[in-house]
Amino acid sequence: MTRPRQLLALCGAGICLLIGGLIPIMSPAQSSVPQQTPVYNPYPPGILPPDLDSEIARVLREIDVIEARAIERWHSLPLPTRLNIRPGPNPPVLKDTGTASIETLGELMLFDKNMSPGKNQACTSCHMPYAGWSGPIPSVNLTIIAYPGTAHYRAGKRTAQRHTYAPFFPALQYNQEQMLFFGGNFWDSRATGYRLRNPDAEQAQGPPVDTQEMGFPDTACVAFRLSQAVYKPLFELMWGNNSLDIKFPPNTEQICATPGGAVVFGGDPEPIKLTSEERTEASTVYDHWGASIDAYEQSVQVSNFTSKFDAFLKSNYTMTPDEMAGFNLFNGKGNCNSCHVDGRGTTLKPNQHDTSTNATANPPVFTCFGSANEGLPLNPRNAFYYQTTPDSFGFIGNPYGFGYRDLGMGTFLRSGFGSGPNPNRNWTQFAPSVDGQFQVATVRNVAMTPPQCPTTEAGNGKPYFQKEFFHNGYIKSLKQLVHFYNTRDTSFAYPVTSGHCPPGTIERVTCWPMKEVPNNLDTTTGMLGLTDQEENQIVAFLETLTDGFTAPYPNSDTFTGACMTCNPGDPNCSASTQGNGALIQTPPLPPCAAAICGVAPVPSPPIP
Repeated sequence: MTRPRQLLALCGAGICLLIGGLIPIMSPAQSSVPQQTPVYNPYPPGILPPDLDSEIARVLREIDVIEARAIERWHSLPLPTRLNIRPGPNPPVLKDTGTASIETLGELMLFDKNMSPGKNQACTSCHMPYAGWSGPIPSVNLTIIAYPGTAHYRAGKRTAQRHTYAPFFPALQYNQEQMLFFGGNFWDSRATGYRLRNPDAEQAQGPPVDTQEMGFPDTACVAFRLSQAVYKPLFELMWGNNSLDIKFPPNTEQICATPGGAVVFGGDPEPIKLTSEERTEASTVYDHWGASIDAYEQSVQVSNFTSKFDAFLKSNYTMTPDEMAGFNLFNGKGNCNSCHVDGRGTTLKPNQHDTSTNATANPPVFTCFGSANEGLPLNPRNAFYYQTTPDSFGFIGNPYGFGYRDLGMGTFLRSGFGSGPNPNRNWTQFAPSVDGQFQVATVRNVAMTPPQCPTTEAGNGKPYFQKEFFHNGYIKSLKQLVHFYNTRDTSFAYPVTSGHCPPGTIERVTCWPMKEVPNNLDTTTGMLGLTDQEENQIVAFLETLTDGFTAPYPNSDTFTGACMTCNPGDPNCSASTQGNGALIQTPPLPPCAAAICGVAPVPSPPIP
């Protein structure tokens, strides 16, 4: 029985809905007429960057360029050979171009903006090659942190992680001897690899159905849109003839054109009504989606070890004095190597010398694959805090507002709000020991920028590409990042929130606001005693980890936006004060919401 219709009409993506109503089945002629979705803008003035719409459109044009290149590459590939008779006990393998075929399929998927309800959002809307496969819009990196999804302007709560070398992370595991977790993908490691045994493939299954990202309401929408894709023959070549021949009901297009979280679905995660056999087929396609994207991200198109540092390992590059000094600091006084491991020793005692060498046959990925709480302040610029009212689909992104605290892996282990289900009940007990911890990302490509914007750092006379660092984007330059590690726990630490540093101090320079989550703090950093010059030398070393030195980096030439510049007379025209002109005052913070900090086993000590 249809529930009573209410007054609020929900319109979008070729379909109008009524709260409390049902999804109507329209004729093809009706459903082909596009309708504008009312823009969701709960943000106070000044939160959204003024160029947001034009920048989103710019990135979509760049995505189209790379998708066209991938289609051309697919068409130029000779068909792989299927052997009718396999010598010996070998499994079936597509000979010769099988590798290139599945990697190209993954690329086509990753840059396909049809994989969203509005056909306006690809995976790469948040991860472009020229930015090291991280956020491609400088003004977003400077301000709202997370990228708008298919429904404008819903946005997530964390920065876009780099895709490069993510496939090297193992399945999440708790090491009982070290009492630490290692592995997984996403900042909170919720792509555990528990089922596919491949965290990167499972990570690729997240954004298509994330309500604030690509936003499909049902995983079967991926199979549905793939069945209409121009590269469907390539998918069927790799994963089997008729693998996309699923009998979808007539209203599938309307369902898949409606962003997830719409109240019309009543919380149903599978609004497309398929038989059990068809649901299994659609789920298998979804697994193939993840595996194909992982194949591309593992490939030399993405993770290719072509940096200055890799050339240095083979004696094909001589580091500058500052780069070499930074490398030695990275492994010594800076203690970076205790987490971003490169296969050598670390933290030397006086009069000791590191004589170990890197294994060139297995170049370091510069991560321990673990997680850590670095004690970042709460960032009031994060768009997530303001999404407290319903959008035109009746969806509320964050009902807790500034009562939300990002506990990272701790929230995931509790299967809590804003994360995903924990597939291992034995891990739940460890949640209090990992509150505030986030994945130790590789530092490879941390400094990658478009060629025309040669640096991430302001104030050196060069045009720069504004990036954002750590999970909440509070840090705006590599100089700030190293300075934070160096001085977080010195006299620069103040019991204030961001935007409220005492007079006479400079936020991010001589004032670090209090930690959002003080529990489980990583104390291997915070008071390193580095000089200003030594900080700069570590930055110089980090810049040697950018791929594209020994060979051009694929698709790094597609940036068509504008680099940032600054006036030397501007007090924020330096890598130390970069982004300070965009700081805002944190409002008075309510206590951490019970739905986050009151979930058993509760944080210990309690999170304020």
